Amino acid sequence: MNDDDRRLIAECLGGKRDAFGELVTRYQTRLYNAALRLVQSPDDAADVVQDAFLSAYQALHAFKGDAEFFTWLYRIAFNTAISLKRKKRPVVSLEAQSGETGIDPNDPSEYVKPGAALERSEDERQLTEAIARLSSEHREVLVFKDIEGLKYEDIAELLGVPIGTIRSRLHRARLELRALLVPFDEDGAERTPEQEAKREREQRGDLRDSHGASSQENSDHPEERGGTTTPNGAEPLTPPPHPARWIRRGD
Repeated sequence: MNDDDRRLIAECLGGKRDAFGELVTRYQTRLYNAALRLVQSPDDAADVVQDAFLSAYQALHAFKGDAEFFTWLYRIAFNTAISLKRKKRPVVSLEAQSGETGIDPNDPSEYVKPGAALERSEDERQLTEAIARLSSEHREVLVFKDIEGLKYEDIAELLGVPIGTIRSRLHRARLELRALLVPFDEDGAERTPEQEAKREREQRGDLRDSHGASSQENSDHPEERGGTTTPNGAEPLTPPPHPARWIRRGD
């Protein structure tokens, strides 16, 4: 835990309530954005944040300081969000996050390249919609790791599952997300089923005219066509399209 958070917690426990107010100011926006991605409702996210800070204040004496304060706070908010979702019928709302995208009037780069800002906004919209379509299990780990940047150890602590399970879920979540983003062209337009089928055939090397070689030649020398081979004859993973650059790689 950083020294500044440690100092504020000590002051709060010592009776200085304003110190906790500084912690709220420091983390409320980050916690709200995280809660919004979990519950997908601005009103519900605000309730989650309020309840989380209240619970954190009441249980501050139990915080041992062996983890980051935000990680502990996040765990409280996460549990609050899960309880709230259990009480309500699941509803996917994309409007909750669509307001976060768009052109920033305070960013001069947007005036230099307005097309780039619009392109980024569309990318974010597509990514937001794709994330909303993931299962809650996959969406949780993807948000924690690729959006919030939490460590594997912290995510495992939050969800109460082994780190190996977190890695496995994150891998499947990333693959699923990229698959959901595949139907979009580089310009953001959604392809028709016919266009998508043709694209898949071209990627597999099945269209001889497109590659100037037979499918037999391609299958005999996969390394010459720059493709990706997989065991047991499985189809190679399609490289992620344009919007997938928002997803972190590696780890």
